[in-house]
Amino acid sequence: MASTVGRLAASATVRAVKRKFPPRAALVLTPAAVSKIKEILQGKPQFIGLKVGVQQRGCNGLSYTLDYVEEKGKFDEEVMQDGVRVIIDKKAQLTLLGTEMDYVEDKLSAEFVFNNPNIKGTCGCGESFSL
Repeated sequence: MASTVGRLAASATVRAVKRKFPPRAALVLTPAAVSKIKEILQGKPQFIGLKVGVQQRGCNGLSYTLDYVEEKGKFDEEVMQDGVRVIIDKKAQLTLLGTEMDYVEDKLSAEFVFNNPNIKGTCGCGESFSL
């Protein structure tokens, strides 16, 4: 079973997008996301990467979680891209298929954003979604 630390690695929001092309992988990382993940994990050799999960929360039903992870679980999916590792929890795999994970920083916030073609609706703040 995968071991995680009880604190979130970062915050995340979700956006509904139209699929432009068939999914190449379960999850595709933008260069900004890769860079931020490397920064987050720097100096933390006990963690192999970040783990994306899903939980029931918010006004639209589901929300993504991001945690540090020490090992990959038996049924978890692993995405390796540009030297970073993202583990996808078995419960989140179908919700992420074909999704792009980005990192966006502006004057008011800095967060990972999941550009997801599978979702049917999001709440006003973008923290929860429905399929």
